Amino acid sequence: MQRTGMVSPDTSDRPLIYSGLTSEQVQFNRHHYGSNILTPPQKTPWWSLYLDKFSDPVIRVLIIAAIIALAIGIIEGEYAEALGILMAIFLATTLAFVNEYRANKAFDLLNHVYNQTPVKVIRDHKFTQISRQDLVVDDLVYIEQGDEVPADGELLEAVSLLVDQAKITGESKTVKKLSKSTFLSNYSEQQTYPPFRVYRSTIVAQGHGIFRVTAVGDRSEIGQVAQAVISLENYQLTPLNIQLQKLSQLIGIIGLLMAGLTFSGLLIQGIIREKISLNFPQTYCLSLVLISSLIIFIPVWFPIVKEGLKAVTLSFDCPQLFPDYSLNLWVVSVSSGLLLFLGGISLIYFQGWINHVNDILLSPSVGIIILNYFMVAVTIIVVAVPEGLAMSVTLSLAYSMAKMAAMNNLVRRMHACETIGAATVICSDKTGTLTQNKMQVEIANFPCLNCLKPTQKQIYQNLIYEGIAVNSTADLERTSQDNYSSIGNVTEGALLLWLNHQTVDYLTYRHHFNLIIQLPFSPEQKYMVTAGKSTVISGNILYFKGAPEIILSRCSQQLTSTGIRELDNKDEWLQSIYIYQERGMRVLGLAYNYLDSQVTEKEINNVSNDLIWLGFFAITDPLRPDIIEAINRCFQAGIEIKIVTGDSQKTAEEIAKKLNLYTTENNHNHPCFHLTGQEFNQLNEEEAKSVIKTLKLLSRATPLDKLRLVKLLQKNGEVVAVTGDGTNDAAALKQAQVGLSMGSGTAIAKEASDIILLDDSFNSIVTAVMWGRSLYENIQRFLLFQLTVNIVALGIAFFGLFIGISLPLTVTQMLWINLIMDTFAALALATEPPHETVLNKPPRHPQDFIISSKMLNLIMRTGSIFLLFLMGFLAYLERDGTVTPYELSIFFAVFVFLQFWNLFNTRSFGLKQWFWQGLGENKAFLAITTVIFLGQIFIVQWGGKLFRTVPLSFKDWFWIILGTSFVLWIGELWRFLLRKRTDNTVYIE
Repeated sequence: MQRTGMVSPDTSDRPLIYSGLTSEQVQFNRHHYGSNILTPPQKTPWWSLYLDKFSDPVIRVLIIAAIIALAIGIIEGEYAEALGILMAIFLATTLAFVNEYRANKAFDLLNHVYNQTPVKVIRDHKFTQISRQDLVVDDLVYIEQGDEVPADGELLEAVSLLVDQAKITGESKTVKKLSKSTFLSNYSEQQTYPPFRVYRSTIVAQGHGIFRVTAVGDRSEIGQVAQAVISLENYQLTPLNIQLQKLSQLIGIIGLLMAGLTFSGLLIQGIIREKISLNFPQTYCLSLVLISSLIIFIPVWFPIVKEGLKAVTLSFDCPQLFPDYSLNLWVVSVSSGLLLFLGGISLIYFQGWINHVNDILLSPSVGIIILNYFMVAVTIIVVAVPEGLAMSVTLSLAYSMAKMAAMNNLVRRMHACETIGAATVICSDKTGTLTQNKMQVEIANFPCLNCLKPTQKQIYQNLIYEGIAVNSTADLERTSQDNYSSIGNVTEGALLLWLNHQTVDYLTYRHHFNLIIQLPFSPEQKYMVTAGKSTVISGNILYFKGAPEIILSRCSQQLTSTGIRELDNKDEWLQSIYIYQERGMRVLGLAYNYLDSQVTEKEINNVSNDLIWLGFFAITDPLRPDIIEAINRCFQAGIEIKIVTGDSQKTAEEIAKKLNLYTTENNHNHPCFHLTGQEFNQLNEEEAKSVIKTLKLLSRATPLDKLRLVKLLQKNGEVVAVTGDGTNDAAALKQAQVGLSMGSGTAIAKEASDIILLDDSFNSIVTAVMWGRSLYENIQRFLLFQLTVNIVALGIAFFGLFIGISLPLTVTQMLWINLIMDTFAALALATEPPHETVLNKPPRHPQDFIISSKMLNLIMRTGSIFLLFLMGFLAYLERDGTVTPYELSIFFAVFVFLQFWNLFNTRSFGLKQWFWQGLGENKAFLAITTVIFLGQIFIVQWGGKLFRTVPLSFKDWFWIILGTSFVLWIGELWRFLLRKRTDNTVYIE
């Protein structure tokens, strides 16, 4: 790689000692060596995903029913029932496949963002930022603390560089890195991972350096050896999913019980009414078939019973007769069932109870009746088992993920969409989250600049300029003809921008400085040190920069306008510093010392306690324009805000005042309202758990302080969200229930987080909370609608027996109802946009059951009213002793339209708004209700034998739609009364 000579500071192109690649070389290398993109793992083919849907136990039951119905259809020449069930299987599997496929596609966004992560490179003689995927072989890349190495390469420069290579070697200990020239001149042995090489996906733990890219994409070490180590998030069960799973299991066992009772009731009713006429051998044989079938299908019903009992804490150990391994279970159950059947048949044959096989065979008509009973029982299971729950959750999460990404919240882990809504405490970093992260120097207090001697003043200026330029890891990037922006640490960038405003080229000083050693800034020591040979004093020098009280404590002299004098006014300096800190400014102190010879890292402490004080910079980072409103919205939503910062006490308090965290003077004077990291660390666990209940500010906090605070809050039962942007925040981000990293943060912080705030704005956190709470309520609304229909459908199927109508709703009709209740309702309610009103109430308790007491009351009340009305209507239709197909078609239409209008009420559950408010924002809801409305009319008018319907007159349709709409108007009246009674617009519990 070619180098260019240094030029004067006024050269506009600002060339570096490295020229980097030209645009033509970039294109050439990309063509020959490829792009920096890892080939993604082979995905499961779509057809395999689709076939996986048939492994659902409910689908297996339907397949068995379809085979039986098809066999009977071949004998009878009637295929309507079999076709209806096959259509239901197709719809259920296809819709589940399509929605899961779409949900999986949402994660592709994460890989795209990973490849778009910006990296700092040298191209065309200047620093610039490009996306990770645009790197090519021979690019020169700048890396610093917290960065993820974007490609394999060889180091040209390394300053105190430590790299975590755990993703490559499996070793957790960081590795010290050297430039290739340094290594070759001092070492000769061959190593598997030479210290002058860096590897893709490893993390810079300390220091900075420049490396030349040697391999990109699949040709990198991690691409060749272990592509699978790239972080890929797997879906995990969350508390919400566990609750929903338990609910599904409970409803499943109820459905199985109702199916058994319904089949038994239908069979007994058929025998009593003499629809089924059986002699003793036929009765014995039928009983034998039923018991044998029950044993054969143990793999179908036994898991449902087992999981259902577990849901109500009645779990039991699986007996050896029923091993958990499904293949063995099928072998045992089928063998046992067949043996019982053959043994029973042999018994009656050898006892002489039958003379011919025809004596035990059922007539075709009786067989069809029993088959229909079985179909009804199977359909009840289908209706009762809420297979749409998982789809509803997935759809809600996927929909929320996509919408949140559009609102600058990139969700890395799906559960975070749900958990953020339950957050009770947000531990927020200050810089870049509460403030704009646009640091700028407001005050430069350096007494030596008041020197009246021009020559001496120039030397003092150069000393300060060099101290800023070389004791920094930041750089500047030209954004327009006259504007520059900082790259790297924003505080250091503010000092470089200050130099730029003084028409000083920091690169000139940096490149003429012969670096000996550099210790980067760390949160523990709170300063940065650089040592080397200076061109200003023509000798070795040591520069310090950091927290002013720390730097001052190490100084014994100061550089004034008249030269070096004793530092006898430390208190005055501290008082001046505190004034600016009280105004919310960040203050950086600068000091230096002369060195007689080379210095090592261990020797720095020996020369750092007799420093010469230069002065300080007061740097301001203004609050974000929308932050006060966002904080107030959090308070309104019952979320507590705690500021955790490494800044000084005064700076933290000034920010808290501006954010209205000081609500009263008592709070301001409360001893536990504001603690420093040192004070917090001195508290024992019990004292700390008590103190953090009122703690609002934690200043001068270390990473361990922040981590301890999060753990203690969680022990107090809080759901904690943490914001952070640095490597030092990673532990707290990982520990919190929801970690929120900044889009401008380090790779370690982003990897530890659940949600990335692409705009670094606190307001985006409030948006995420709103989406999280709305998502939870959308799932509640789906459950409210589904369980209400469950109760009505199961009640009609069962109680219809007692009024003499064995099949008020046919199998295909109930399957259509199930489609409305499950799939369509999930699609409609999962995409309901968030309502601001969810921020008007406190967070939900994470252990609260998904079905609240208010929901349960509404489900039972509405379901019972619907059931009583429909049973009464059914009895009215049978007033003359018979029910015609026309009347049953009316009953079917009435049933569906009751649920149709109730869907609008369900959408408004928890809100006191008119049902039409916000409908235009949910196009999916409008489309699905239109499909249900027109689909029901189409099925009744043209369903024929498939749905056991006959066309209805226009007059009947008018009265059916108008009459059932009273469900909606009663709901509107109830919401109107609620609006009159209270101004609070939310009442979901």
